[in-house]
Amino acid sequence: MLPYLYQFYPGWVRLTSMETKYRLVAVLAIGSTSIRLLVAEIAPQGQWQVLDKAGKPVTLGRDVFTSGQVSRESLLECLSVLQHFKELLTGWGILDRDVHVLATSALRAARNRDVFVDRVRLATGFRIAIVEGIEENRLIYLAVRFALKQDLPQFWQDNTMIIDIGGGATEIMLLARGKMAAAHSLRLGTLIIEQQSRLAGGSAWAQRYLQESIRHTAEFISAEMNMARINTFVGVGSDTRIAAALIGTEVNEHCRIIPREAFMAFVQQVQQYSIETCVQKLHIPYAEAEGFVPGLLVYRQFLEQTLASQVVVPDVSLREGLLIDLALGVDPELQEEFFSQIIASAANLGRKYHYDEAHNRHVANLCLFLFDTLSPEHGMNRRERMMLEVAALLHDIGMFIRGESHHKHGQYIVVNSEIFGLRRDELEIIANVIRYHRGSPPSEEDIHYIALQREDRNLVLKMASILRVADALDRGHAQQVSLLKVERKSETLVLHTEGNRDLSLELIGLVEKADLFQDVFGYTVLLG
Repeated sequence: MLPYLYQFYPGWVRLTSMETKYRLVAVLAIGSTSIRLLVAEIAPQGQWQVLDKAGKPVTLGRDVFTSGQVSRESLLECLSVLQHFKELLTGWGILDRDVHVLATSALRAARNRDVFVDRVRLATGFRIAIVEGIEENRLIYLAVRFALKQDLPQFWQDNTMIIDIGGGATEIMLLARGKMAAAHSLRLGTLIIEQQSRLAGGSAWAQRYLQESIRHTAEFISAEMNMARINTFVGVGSDTRIAAALIGTEVNEHCRIIPREAFMAFVQQVQQYSIETCVQKLHIPYAEAEGFVPGLLVYRQFLEQTLASQVVVPDVSLREGLLIDLALGVDPELQEEFFSQIIASAANLGRKYHYDEAHNRHVANLCLFLFDTLSPEHGMNRRERMMLEVAALLHDIGMFIRGESHHKHGQYIVVNSEIFGLRRDELEIIANVIRYHRGSPPSEEDIHYIALQREDRNLVLKMASILRVADALDRGHAQQVSLLKVERKSETLVLHTEGNRDLSLELIGLVEKADLFQDVFGYTVLLG
């Protein structure tokens, strides 16, 4: 550790003793059109302050979305920018362990991304994390939550769309009265629109392409939330930030708003501007001007699908989201809020496929009771508890396709869906738990199960065994069983229930489905 932290302000330097345990961190975001740096100071209590920002344009996305890979020229260009930032961070005295480097849609799509990541590590020491679209959504949500929570309470009360349009992807989140309804990452970005426009020969075709793409997207989204009922529209991204700086009204230091009519009129005014005209008239850098008009056109198309009276523009990005994540760490209150948003997103996916909500929620509650009671036996953590709850909520989702083999259909639906806050590897685990909530136990012949890491296969076994017991306790889908306590008797687990009801169906269910639980935990399960 360094003896002092150096904080650079215009014209002077202040020294802060390390006794205060402040730390400097840096966040680098490698995007489709630029590489951006944020340097911040984090206090022990989780407060943070941005000290410096920088950005350099790159042609990474233009390469990838044209040829499918990063060219040698783009690689060298990115290395030059990153080496420059490395020197800057050395001047700040920031240690390598406190430098966090993210890459988004361009590198996600590049065939030679592993080569790129390795070259950067060898040349700079930076270790790049390529974030999935759904993880990008989570970090954007954190940043938006920070910017809006205090001054725009309707964000937590209305039906809200959060949309972030980048060079290679569009990230969308839908909240129903503050609860996450859906999150999607779409392959629709300003560079892709510009590329399609050039191929087709003009902006008129680009507008038609946009209208068709967004119409189909809106139809897809409306299955989860009627877009005509959305009344808060949050535009995250450099294009809306530029527009808000020109025509918006400040709400707080982190947020501006643009009235709907003013936004529509502004887009109408600039949509015929060339890149050069945007630079000259709007005084924005050339790199920002390239995707400015296409980006605003996408925002306008989505805004037209809603009833929102204004565009809310938080002055935050993916970088601030990661900074908040670093500053708060494992904050119990934020963690619980996040878990509730994940559960809300999973429940909305279930509604999309017309699941039996009463049965699935009851089974989920039984799972959580067993999870909490059997904590010494299974050793799973709080996040894995949430994953079990998601699996229980969606265990019968495959009934939408067909009752027979619905566990396999459910696995297919979940692994090919997006649930806010869940990484791809977590979805794979949950999908496998759903696959084994009935039928034969896992075997080495199942490639989806064998493809998991050993630790993840153990999680599947534990979660699936608990889910099978819970599902057996509601075999009649009548929600008759309420568990009071679990009694351990040598090699037997006795489940004591409330009331004095006929539980013959549940007893049959336990005989059929408690075998995996006995294999995993060594207990025979009985109803007391």
